[in-house]
Amino acid sequence: QVQLVESGGGLVQPGGSLRLSCAASGSSFSGYVVDWYRQAPGKQREPVAVITSGGTTTRYTDSVKGRFTISRDNTKNTVYLQMNSLKPEDTARYYCSVPIGGYRYWGQGTQVTVSS
Repeated sequence: QVQLVESGGGLVQPGGSLRLSCAASGSSFSGYVVDWYRQAPGKQREPVAVITSGGTTTRYTDSVKGRFTISRDNTKNTVYLQMNSLKPEDTARYYCSVPIGGYRYWGQGTQVTVSS
């Protein structure tokens, strides 16, 4: 089993930046793909970014391309989401997730609110 804990969320003004972290415990996730998802009030959870196990390949949903960067440090068992030029529509609860053996593990999420 793997436990995921997200941190780094908060209240930020439009145009600001935040860096989210997803720390894994219980088991290493260095050999697995890791995703970031988000869910805004009244909306479905949506994928935001994904990174392969070695960190060499990343993909982003169109709305965050050029603004968000996903990265990982496997020595620290941690994945990051650097979010720049934040917009009010980025307001959501952000979750990291790891699919392992047909099961998808989730963290509890961290709230990001973009507002002036």
